[in-house]
Amino acid sequence: MWWRVFAASALVLPTSLYGLPPIHQRPPARQPHTTRAAPLIGPTRPSTQEDRGTPPDGTQAPQPDGTRAIQATPPPKEGTDAQEPKPPPLNPKTITKRLNRYLAGRPGPVTATVKDLATGRVYRYHKGERLITASTAKALILMALLRKTPWRKLDKATRHDADIMIRYSDNHAADRLWTRIGGAAGFTKAARKFGLRHTSGVAGDCLDLYCWGITRTSADDQVKLMNALVSKKSPLPEKERERVLKLMGAVIDGQNWGVSAGACKGQGTALKNGWLKRVSTKRWAVVSVGLIGRRYAVAVLTEGSPQVGDGIATVEGVVTRILRSFRKC
Repeated sequence: MWWRVFAASALVLPTSLYGLPPIHQRPPARQPHTTRAAPLIGPTRPSTQEDRGTPPDGTQAPQPDGTRAIQATPPPKEGTDAQEPKPPPLNPKTITKRLNRYLAGRPGPVTATVKDLATGRVYRYHKGERLITASTAKALILMALLRKTPWRKLDKATRHDADIMIRYSDNHAADRLWTRIGGAAGFTKAARKFGLRHTSGVAGDCLDLYCWGITRTSADDQVKLMNALVSKKSPLPEKERERVLKLMGAVIDGQNWGVSAGACKGQGTALKNGWLKRVSTKRWAVVSVGLIGRRYAVAVLTEGSPQVGDGIATVEGVVTRILRSFRKC
């Protein structure tokens, strides 16, 4: 038995030292919200071996943690949500005071942006902050890939990498696709095509090639990127946008926290989360970006949490406190 423990430790140690989770590590499971939103598109649970995202090297991908499955609902189109009532007036000062009270006892910087894509209303919290993306960079990696090569022209292995990179947040798959899009230069070029002003790839030899994880960005940039997934003016063709949304709407149970906390019951969501332990501070960066009902583009970036669970709570607390001013469930 002792040799199994030793072997398992040897597999986990290298990536832990670099301040990133092992290939398939995910945040600790927690109780789902009573109003847990359904995915924007796609199944709630994997159904085939390929859907489960088993890595090419044969390592078993994690299984869902038992969070109850919820039936997906048909998503509305192009930034609308037909069932929502007329939105209430938006008072940014009230939201800011609410967030300041909530975050007063929580360490580290926080920045957030929420935009109502149907009305153009937007709220920004600490808009000048530039924090790291962690694994949320994987959304832009996939969008950069699909700008160059349509999904139907990708080989099976690349499609598989794209699937497990988004749905399971697989780091090694992200490494391979990062190289395929041209590394930092290709990542930055794609960011500019999508209108991102504060997001640039990190050049050089990064530990384990995790350069994408320490990319600095703004909440505004991440909201622009989410908008590009539903806008007819997007540089990404509609079929490719739908592919990204399908994957982001089917992340595994245990990684569907964050933006989804702001959804009303039965409202579809598509999201990508990130969590990364900084080597220098031993503290966690926890980030969530996504879409609620294709109407609300949301980005919350945090750093400085002592535990990843604390960061998740901070993100969800911010999301719910902002969204309650945009609409009533």
